[in-house]
Amino acid sequence: MRAQTTLFSCLATFSLSAVSFAQAESGLATYYGYGKAGKGELTCAHRTRPFGSVLRVSYGSRSIQCRVNDRGPFIRGRIVDLSVPAAKALGMMSAGVVRVSVE
Repeated sequence: MRAQTTLFSCLATFSLSAVSFAQAESGLATYYGYGKAGKGELTCAHRTRPFGSVLRVSYGSRSIQCRVNDRGPFIRGRIVDLSVPAAKALGMMSAGVVRVSVE
């Protein structure tokens, strides 16, 4: 019984640490103002995250939460495309392309 408890706790610890490491990304972000404009929603496009999942995107001292509703970006080095409302909330409209952290 004790061996099962120890094994379970080791597996739980490993799986939680693997999830936290696998979720963090850093790279370039852009914004798009076409297609799925939405109604002021903070949405984004990501290549692999499931539709409907919520990402925390950080740029400088600002951080927002946006919902994945599209696929992309398909340009090397870019990890997320933000909707115009999300880009405005993040304060990146004048820069266009910025380095962000995504969790």
